[in-house]
Amino acid sequence: MYVDTCKSGKYVRHLLRESYREGGKVRHRTIANISHCSGEEIKAVKWALKHKKQLDEILERSGEPVGPEQVSLRQEASFGAVWLLAETARRLGIAKALGDSRQGKLALWQVIARVLDQGSRLSAVRLAEERAVCDILGLEEGFSEDHLYGNLDWLSENQPRIEDRLFAKLHPDKDPGLYLYDVTSSYLEGSQNELAAFGYNRDKKSGKRQIVIGLLCDGKGRPLSVEVFPGNTRDPATVAAQISKIAERFGGGEVTMVGDRGMIKSRETRDLLDCGFHYITAITKPQINSLLKKGVFQMSLFDQELAEVQAEPDRRYILRRNPVRAREIESTRRSKLASLRAATEKLNIHLKEHPRASVEVALRKLRQRCAKLKLDGWTEPVSEGRKLELSIDEDALREASKLDGCYVITTDLDAGLADKQTVHDRYKDLAQVEWAFRTSKTAMLEMRPLHVRKEKRTRGHALVVMLAYRIVQDLAARWGGLDLTVEEGLGKLDTFCAMEASLDGSHWVHCIPEPRADLRELLDLAGVSLPEVLPNRRIRVSTRRKLPTRRKTR
Repeated sequence: MYVDTCKSGKYVRHLLRESYREGGKVRHRTIANISHCSGEEIKAVKWALKHKKQLDEILERSGEPVGPEQVSLRQEASFGAVWLLAETARRLGIAKALGDSRQGKLALWQVIARVLDQGSRLSAVRLAEERAVCDILGLEEGFSEDHLYGNLDWLSENQPRIEDRLFAKLHPDKDPGLYLYDVTSSYLEGSQNELAAFGYNRDKKSGKRQIVIGLLCDGKGRPLSVEVFPGNTRDPATVAAQISKIAERFGGGEVTMVGDRGMIKSRETRDLLDCGFHYITAITKPQINSLLKKGVFQMSLFDQELAEVQAEPDRRYILRRNPVRAREIESTRRSKLASLRAATEKLNIHLKEHPRASVEVALRKLRQRCAKLKLDGWTEPVSEGRKLELSIDEDALREASKLDGCYVITTDLDAGLADKQTVHDRYKDLAQVEWAFRTSKTAMLEMRPLHVRKEKRTRGHALVVMLAYRIVQDLAARWGGLDLTVEEGLGKLDTFCAMEASLDGSHWVHCIPEPRADLRELLDLAGVSLPEVLPNRRIRVSTRRKLPTRRKTR
C-alpha cells in the first residue's frame, strides 16, 4: 500500500493505493482518495506506511506505547459477499460499463443485490443497511428505494451504451462469429404493467398477462443484450430487432445467428441473408411431414446417427433421431392412455351404479378428456349400450409416433465452413440460453415478481437481471469443482464481516480479518483478493417505508 501523488497545474491529488498480482501481472487498486486531508496528515500517512512494521517499536521508544485500552475493535457490517461480487463485476467489465457516476454505482448495487437476495427495491435498501455497501462501492451519500426506482429509468435510457461496453470487453475485435438467440415469457401477477398483455404463455399460467423477453448471447452463452417486448409479441417478430442490433451496434460481419424452431422463418431468413449473415435453426414437425411428402428426405435417414441432405444450393438439412427423447415421448403417451382408460373405467362404474345416468353425457366427458390429453388423433371413445370403450386406430398411432424424438436442423452455411456435426452442435448450444432463462426466472435470480409497472423500469429491471446472471455464470464456472452452489458459496461469504477499529475513539477504519480456510478457497478460485483496510465513511442507507407501529399478532 502506498500514497500516489499527482500534480496537474494548481491541482494536487493524493490517492491511497494498493499493488497486487493477477495472472502474473502487477495491478493497482485505489483504496481511498485522501486529497482532502491536510499536508501534515498526508505526510503522516506516508510515514506510517513506510514504517508500518516498526510502529509499535517506535511508539514504545517515544514513550507512548499503544495499549489495548487505546484501541477499540467492533464487528461491523457484512463484507465478504458484497466485496467478491463487486470485484467480480469489475473483472467482467460490468462496473466499467455502468460507469463511476452515482447512478452507475447505484446500478452496480442493484446487480449485486439481485445476486444476493432477490426482491424489490425496498428489500435492496434493507439489504444494504446490513452491509458495507457505500464503503465498498465508493458512494458518497446514502440512498433509499426511491433512488433505486429512479435508477431503473437511468438504466433503461443508457442500456445501449452499457451493452456496447460489455460487448467491447468480451469481443474487442467485434467478431464473435456466432450469436445465440431465444425468447421466453414471464407472467405477471398484476395488470398495471405498461408492457403486460395476453399471449402464448410458456409458464402455463392461464389468465395471466405477461411480458416477452429476448436474450442475445455469444457462442459461449455469455449474455450480450436483453430486450423486453409486449406480452402479445410473436417470437419471429423479435428477431428483426436483434438483426439490427448485430449489424449496427456489434459490428456485423459474416456471423451466424442460431435460433430455436419456429423463430427464424422465411422472412427472418431473408433479413439475415440481406445483411450478409448466416443462420442455424430447426423446422417444425408439420414442416418435416411436408418435406417427407415432397420426397426431400426419407424416414430411413433418421435411422442414421446424423444424416444430411442438400436440398437447395443454399439450404442444408441435418436429420437426427434422439432415442432418449423418443422413449420419453412413448412413455408419456402410454401414461396418458392409462389415465384415459382409468377415466373410462370410472365412468362405466358410475353408469352401472346409476341406471338413470346419461350415456351421452359420460361419452362427451370422455371425449373432452381424450382431446385434452391430445390422444384424439388415434383414440376414439365409443359406447356399446351402457358401456364405454376406447377404439384405437393402430395405423394412426404408427403415423403419430413415427417422428418421436426426430428433429431437423436447417442452415445456409456451406459444408466447407461447417460440417453436419458442427451445425448440430451449434444448434444444441441454445441450451445455454435456456439455462440463462432458467437461472434468471426461477432457479436463483427470480426475475418475477417484477415490482414495477412503468415500461422503462421494466426494461431496467431486465437489464439488472441479465448483468446479475453474467456474474452468477462466471462464479458457477470458477466454483464448478466445489460441492456447493453459487448461492451456497455467497451465503458463506456473507457471514464474513469487517472489523471497525479506532484509536482513542477517532479515525475509524474497516479492518479486514484473515478469512477462514473455506472462505479463502472461494475467494482464490474467484480470483479476488482482500484489502487490508477500507475507509469507513460511516454512511448509512435507510428506507422511507417503515414497518407499521401496530402489527397484527397471531
